[in-house]
Amino acid sequence: MPIAHSLTKVQKTIQKSKGAMHPKGRKFKQLSRATLRESKINEKKLHHVQNKEYQNQRTVFFQEAISNREEKDVFGLEDMKLFIEAFLSRDDEEIEQLKSERRKGRPATTRQVLLENKKKEEEQEYKTGYLIPDISDEKTVVFLRNWNGTTGGLGILKFIRISKDTTELPNPEDAMRD
Repeated sequence: MPIAHSLTKVQKTIQKSKGAMHPKGRKFKQLSRATLRESKINEKKLHHVQNKEYQNQRTVFFQEAISNREEKDVFGLEDMKLFIEAFLSRDDEEIEQLKSERRKGRPATTRQVLLENKKKEEEQEYKTGYLIPDISDEKTVVFLRNWNGTTGGLGILKFIRISKDTTELPNPEDAMRD
């Protein structure tokens, strides 16, 4: 007989059984495996959704940044670095405001700690390579300007990794591997 993997199927089979479940029994182990599997799946789903949401937020920022400069069809490496640094400093005002509102000697608020940690993580990612839409490619710029803001439309865009130390744009072959 095949082993049921989903939690709902395991729960249905256990409901049909009579009496209490033994803690070392086969059905108890099956239920615990299914519960653990279900929690791992939900955790991965949540992580995936958060990553997509963050990538979407980053792309919306770049869309707004290039929409302000309609006269340019493509952007160079220096423009990309300026956009990235602007994105990284988007919460600086709020962090400074939270620091100024806090009394001397008091611990930082949870919001301030979260914002500072997020900024540190993003700066670390920028040092190792920040994934952004390839706005040096004319087609990607056109697609980005016409993009409606959904995560489904991100598949059309080309992305490249830009780090703080990057001196020249990566080759298209290198960008495709990322």
